[in-house]
Amino acid sequence: MTAPEYIQLKAFARIDGALLSVLWLCSFGCYVAGLTNPWLSMVGLLLIVLTPFFVAGRLRKFRDEALQGVISFLRAYAYSILIFFYAGILFAIAQYAYFAYLDQGFLLGSLRQMIETPEAAEAIRQTGMGDALNESLNMMGQMRPIDVALNMLSTNISIGIVLGLPIAALLYRKSSTK
Repeated sequence: MTAPEYIQLKAFARIDGALLSVLWLCSFGCYVAGLTNPWLSMVGLLLIVLTPFFVAGRLRKFRDEALQGVISFLRAYAYSILIFFYAGILFAIAQYAYFAYLDQGFLLGSLRQMIETPEAAEAIRQTGMGDALNESLNMMGQMRPIDVALNMLSTNISIGIVLGLPIAALLYRKSSTK
C-alpha cells in the first residue's frame, strides 16, 4: 500500500469511525434510558447487534466507491480495525464526559435497584451469586470515569480486531465484477 493509499484509508476510516461512534452513543443512551423504560433497552441492544453489519456496509461502500470494487483482505481488515479504533476513541471520550459530569451515580443506583427487586433477589439467592454480585457492584462504584472509558476503549478495539476478520474475509475482492 502506498502512502497516498494509506492516507485515503485512514481518512475514510475516520469518517466511518465517527459514524459508528454515533451508533454506539445512541445505543448507550438507549441503554441508560432503558433502565427506566424496557423498550429503550431493547432498542439499545438492537443497535449494538447492528455494529458488524454497519461496519460491513461502510467497508463495502469504501471498496466500491473509493477503490473501484477491489480491496485486498489485509486492506479490508485494516480498514475494519481502524473504524473500530476511531469509534472507540470517540465513544470513550463521550463515556468519560457522561460518567464524570452527567451520571452522578444514576447507572449504579439503577443497577442496585434492579437486583433488589424480589424476583431478582430470589434468582440471585438460588444461583448463589449474591456475594460476587455485591462485590462487583462495589468495584464498579469505586471506578473513576477515566477507568470506565479506558476499559470500554480497550474492549471496543479488541472487538474490532476479532470482528474485523470475518468482515474482511466476506468483503475483500481481488478483481472488480463491474
